[in-house]
Amino acid sequence: MPRLILAATALAVFALGTAAARGQDRPTVAQPAEPRPIPPLASYPRQQERPIPQPPAPPTFGSVELRRYPGIMEAGQGAAAAGDVFYAVVNTRIGKYAKSDGAKLAEWAGDRTLFIHLNACAVLEGRLMCGHSNFPHVPMVSSVEVFDPDTLAHIDSISLGEQIGSLTWVDRKDGAWWALFANYDQRGGQPGRDHTTTTLVKFDDEWRRMESWVFPPSVLERFAPTSSSGGGWGDDGLLYVSGHDAKELYVLALPEAGSVLRHVATVNVEFEGQGWAWDRTADREIWSIASGRAVVQTHVPPLPLNR
Repeated sequence: MPRLILAATALAVFALGTAAARGQDRPTVAQPAEPRPIPPLASYPRQQERPIPQPPAPPTFGSVELRRYPGIMEAGQGAAAAGDVFYAVVNTRIGKYAKSDGAKLAEWAGDRTLFIHLNACAVLEGRLMCGHSNFPHVPMVSSVEVFDPDTLAHIDSISLGEQIGSLTWVDRKDGAWWALFANYDQRGGQPGRDHTTTTLVKFDDEWRRMESWVFPPSVLERFAPTSSSGGGWGDDGLLYVSGHDAKELYVLALPEAGSVLRHVATVNVEFEGQGWAWDRTADREIWSIASGRAVVQTHVPPLPLNR
């Protein structure tokens, strides 16, 4: 027993001595030291990434061109329609026309110091709402410009400021606003971004960002080197999107998980990309523009998809 007591006492004294020694080694203030050289540049070779598996190519369907209106002066960026009229849009001007004979009913021309690049427009909740940006200038800034569909008077402007791209189109679905922010490889592109950063954003009623999605490789490769110029939700709950030049609509669905839209079909059309809109007063009709300053009315039949 005495030996155990002596051993315990010795350990305690050693511990106290060590602690005291540590305390004595601690200066009251930091002492000057020599700066160390810049370390050599480290190299961390990137391991080859496994490609993300992709679904099989989706089916392609046809559409029916119903009518073409040639020689529409404003048919440079997009078209929209509702009721008995259609609208043609180009940068700083909007024209309103009768569907019956293409007669011009009204026009609007904006101040070029304020209105730079109107894109796709759509009649939403009784208003003609147009995507607007400063394309091709950077940094990209965007707004939603709102017009009276009867008189074409400019009645509101919703500034979105700098976003993740250049606003090209807006739509309304499920109590939310949906907007497409385009990015480009070349003219109008912003450093650090290209067509692969094209983004669909969902906003609440106050235009606060809620969610966002990007596009799958099967669509991005057909956007390149530009982006999406037109789009909107169909009555089947699917998103229809065009690029800038190809005579195609890409039909997409929100994914069950993740952030990449699901490409479920492609529809061949007879107009080149650019801005277009659903005529929600008609049976699955799209109004768009085509080369030669033409406005095109297209019927997209219901798609026989198993989803």
